Amino acid sequence: FQAARSLGASPDQVSSWVWALGMGMGLTTLLLSLRTRVPILVTWSTPGAAVIAAASAGVTLPEAVGAFLVCGALTVLVGVTGLFERLMNRIPFALASGLLAGILARFALQAFAGASVQPALVLGMFLVYLLGRRWWPRYAVVGVLACGTLLAAAMGQINVLALRWDLAAPVGVMPAWSWHAVIGMGLPLFIVTIASQAVPGVSAIRVMGYRPAISPLMTWSGLATLVLAPFGGYTFNLAAITASIVLSPHAHADASKRYTAAIMSGLFYVVMGLMGGAVAGVLAASPPALVMGIAGLALLGTIGNGLAVALRDEQHREAALITFLVTLSGVTLLGISSAFWGLVAGTVS
Repeated sequence: FQAARSLGASPDQVSSWVWALGMGMGLTTLLLSLRTRVPILVTWSTPGAAVIAAASAGVTLPEAVGAFLVCGALTVLVGVTGLFERLMNRIPFALASGLLAGILARFALQAFAGASVQPALVLGMFLVYLLGRRWWPRYAVVGVLACGTLLAAAMGQINVLALRWDLAAPVGVMPAWSWHAVIGMGLPLFIVTIASQAVPGVSAIRVMGYRPAISPLMTWSGLATLVLAPFGGYTFNLAAITASIVLSPHAHADASKRYTAAIMSGLFYVVMGLMGGAVAGVLAASPPALVMGIAGLALLGTIGNGLAVALRDEQHREAALITFLVTLSGVTLLGISSAFWGLVAGTVS
C-alpha cells in the first residue's frame, strides 16, 4: 500500500494493485503447480515494494509502470536464456539450506518477540501449537490461527471498525518511459527481486527434494509481470517464506501430493485479489503479534529441516553457518537485503 501511495495512486488504483497481485500470484501458482506436480508458489516481491517506495521521488505512476515492464522483461530474459538456472546450479546445497533457514528464522524470532508486548496471546498460540504437534500435527497451524483469533477477540484486540468487504477491480495505467525511472527503479527492482526472493525461492524448493526446471518458472513469472504491470502487478517471483509452508510435511505426508496445497493457495490468492479491500481490512484489524505469531510458528519445521541439511555436510558446514548468520542479521548494503549478502559471504568462505 505504501509503495502504491508513494507513486500517487488513487484509492481505486491501490485496490487494483491488490487485484493484480492476487490474480497474478493465484493463476501462476495454479498453472505451474498443476503442470509440474510440484508445490510451486509465486508471490510479489516484498523488498521490491520497499525499492518502489524508496525510489518514488520524481517518478510518476505511468513511469513506474514502464519500470515494472522493464523488470518483467529482464526476468523473462534470464528465464529464456537459462542464466538464472545455471547460477543456481553452482550454489552448494548446504549454502542454499543455510540461506533459507536464515530468512525464515527472522520470522520465528519476531513471533516469539511478540510475547514481550502481548504475552497471553503469543504464549496461548504457542501452547496450542505444542499440543497440536502432538495430537493433530497436520492441523497444528490451523489450530494456532483459530486460537489466536479467539484470544485476540476476547482481549478486545480485533479492530472491528477496520474491517471492510469491498471488492477490487482492475484499473489500467498506460506506461510512460523515463530513463530515470528505468535506472532508478526498474533495475534495482529486478536485482532485489532476483537476489532476495528468487534465489531463496529456488533454495526452498530444492531443500525439500524437488527438482523442477527453474528456467520456465522464471519465464512465467516475468510474463505475469508484463501482463499485469499496468494494473499494479509490479513484479512476480518464486516465493520462499510462504512456499516453505506448502513444501513442508504438514502440508501433506506424501511429498508427491503436496502440490495440492499450492493449488489451494493459488485459489485463495485469486479470492484475495477479488476481495482486495476485505484483505486489507482483515490485516488492519488484526494485532501484529497475531499475524507474526501464526507465520513464525508455521515455519518452525522448515527452519529446523534447513539447519539440519545446512550443517550435515562437514565440508560446507562453516560456510553454511556463515550464510545463515549473515542472512539472519538482516544487514542491508547498497539497497540489497541480507539474503544476497549471506549467500555472498558463504560463497567466499
